[in-house]
Amino acid sequence: MTNYSLEAVDLNKTFGRRLIFKHINFRFEEKGIFGIAGSNGSGKSTLVKIIGGVISPSEGKMIHRSNGKEIEIEKLHNYIGFVSPYLVMYEEFSAWENLMHFSRIRGINFNEEKVEFLLNHLLISNRKDDFVKTYSSGMKQRLKFVFALMHSPQILILDEPTSNLDEEGKSSVYELIRKEGEKNIVIIASNEQQDLSHCYEIIDLMKHKEI
Repeated sequence: MTNYSLEAVDLNKTFGRRLIFKHINFRFEEKGIFGIAGSNGSGKSTLVKIIGGVISPSEGKMIHRSNGKEIEIEKLHNYIGFVSPYLVMYEEFSAWENLMHFSRIRGINFNEEKVEFLLNHLLISNRKDDFVKTYSSGMKQRLKFVFALMHSPQILILDEPTSNLDEEGKSSVYELIRKEGEKNIVIIASNEQQDLSHCYEIIDLMKHKEI
């Protein structure tokens, strides 16, 4: 069970003169699956980047706490698992080499047993020694879930999590999402109703636009 909490305090984001969203407030203190919805261009990816500490809001504050203590932005990556279309891997490395390399970069223990379990669950274990450049887009998307989960994060942030996945891949991913939501905070940013149907609460970004 998570002792993790997440709070957005009056978040506003602009790019130049263009308003992306304004006055976003929420607080997640319990385990569960939470959604961020909105049409294309509504700012879903921007918001998850702010939540993940990748970019800063124009105004407001994003606060992460573990056991009641606020987490420094420099250490946030230790607590977060992130899946998104814009994350890239080393194409000339195998999946296994990529996973080992990123474990070293992040300074985490490479848990072979957990990695094998995730590769098996996501149906790519038989290709773990192949170069990532030979993977289909769906296989690359599955591999991103292994990256996100191999260090047992306390919060899982998913931007368009089922992009490029077939029905078999979606079933594997949804099962992982349900299991993670039973013990941690999971955030899904998507405009796919099938993705959002797993969420307990949904933030609609279309309600945070200037009229």
